[in-house]
Amino acid sequence: MPTTDGTTAATRALQTPRVAAVAGIVAAVLLGIAILLVRLAVPAHPEDAADWIHDTSQRSFLHTALMLLPFAGIFFLWFMGAVRDFVGDAEDRFFATLFLGSGLLFVAMLFVLAATAGSLLAVTDVSASASAGERALWQYGRHLVLELLTSYATRMAAVFVVSTTTIGHRLGIFPRWLVWLGYLVALVLLFAVGGESHVELVFPLWMLAVSSHVFVITLRRHRGGGRPGPTGADAA
Repeated sequence: MPTTDGTTAATRALQTPRVAAVAGIVAAVLLGIAILLVRLAVPAHPEDAADWIHDTSQRSFLHTALMLLPFAGIFFLWFMGAVRDFVGDAEDRFFATLFLGSGLLFVAMLFVLAATAGSLLAVTDVSASASAGERALWQYGRHLVLELLTSYATRMAAVFVVSTTTIGHRLGIFPRWLVWLGYLVALVLLFAVGGESHVELVFPLWMLAVSSHVFVITLRRHRGGGRPGPTGADAA
């Protein structure tokens, strides 16, 4: 219960973003590892189907990625909560809608990707001879996994980065280097992702930078004994 001077409420407001910012760092690490493992496990070329079916190391990579992806999505929601709490009541409704919509769609596509990859593993685990029909089904699953990762999830991630960066820039709570980094990452996610490149890894790297910034600023506020609104001092 809050005290008469509001100490408990203030303490709760200070502690929540610090914990959530740490969760954002964890989400960035888990997501980065999972994306890298998916990229290493699922070949970009259809002609590699036979090798993939008989390569147990690549399937192990995908199994590990599937174990990490649900936790990455959960911690990503904590990261979204940390950013919203960091912004406070000053958020713009338009960009806040883009922020929430793109973030939730990204998590949804992440889980669809995981379910599709799990089905791909289930097919290949029972296909010792790899018949023509099984290979065709494998090709469908391989293409769907890569499309979800490189064409849809990353585009939603780009919208999420743009909306978050714009909110942080307009309120002066992001330093200039983080603003420029955000817009650069969004451009990369929109136009440079695909093929054999692993540039979608810039998204968890951006998450790591934002989470670290939020953690440092909230830690300073906690040590200062108050929670000031967004100012130029926070963005320095």
